[in-house]
Amino acid sequence: MSGLLRIRWAIAPEIAPRPLITCNRCGGLRPYRSSGKFRVNANGKRIDAWLIYRCVDCDNSWNFAIFERRNRRDIEPALLAALEGNDPALARRHAFDAAVLRSHVGRIEEFPDVAVERHVLERRPEHTTMLDLRLTLEMPVPLRLDRLLAGELGVSRSRLQAWEERRQLCVELDARALRKPPRDGMAIRIDLSDEPDRDTIVAAAGA
Repeated sequence: MSGLLRIRWAIAPEIAPRPLITCNRCGGLRPYRSSGKFRVNANGKRIDAWLIYRCVDCDNSWNFAIFERRNRRDIEPALLAALEGNDPALARRHAFDAAVLRSHVGRIEEFPDVAVERHVLERRPEHTTMLDLRLTLEMPVPLRLDRLLAGELGVSRSRLQAWEERRQLCVELDARALRKPPRDGMAIRIDLSDEPDRDTIVAAAGA
C-alpha cells in the first residue's frame, strides 16, 4: 500500500505508582514515593534487600521488600552488585511494578503520564493516507488507549470512536481496545484518506 506509513511508538511511564501507607509521623494514610535507593542487609549467609520509600509529606521511610532471608549463594552476583550500587534501572523496574506493589500494600496511586518516543520504520511515502502504529511498552501503563491516541495525535476521543465505528481505525485482534490500556506489541491502523487534516495528524504521529 503506497500511502502506508509505519511508525513505532515506544511508551514508558513517567511517574511511578505510590503506595498509600499509614505514616507513624503524620498520623494518617499518606502516599510514599520511591527514593531510588536500596537497603541491603547481610546476616551471615542470609541477605535482605529493600527499596526505600519516603513519605511525600514528612520524608519518613518505608522499606519495600525485594527479598528477605535469601541465601547469598542463590543471588546472582550481578544482582547483588546492582542492589548495593543503587542501580537506577533496577530501582525503576521495581518502583514501576504496580502489581507487586499493590500485592504488598493493597492501595496505590497510579498516574497516566507517559513519554512516547517515535520511530519511523520506513521512508515516508509522498502522500500518506494510512498510519500503521506499532506500540512497544517498557511496562504496563494505567492509561486508556483512546486517551493515549487522542493526546499524541491531537484529536478528540469522540473522533477516534467515530473512526472506530466506521472501521477507519482498527486495532489488531481487539475490537474494544480503545477502552483498555495499550499492550506491548499492539498494532493500530488508521485510515486518513478522507481526513482534511491528515498531514497534521501524520506529523503528530511522528513523521
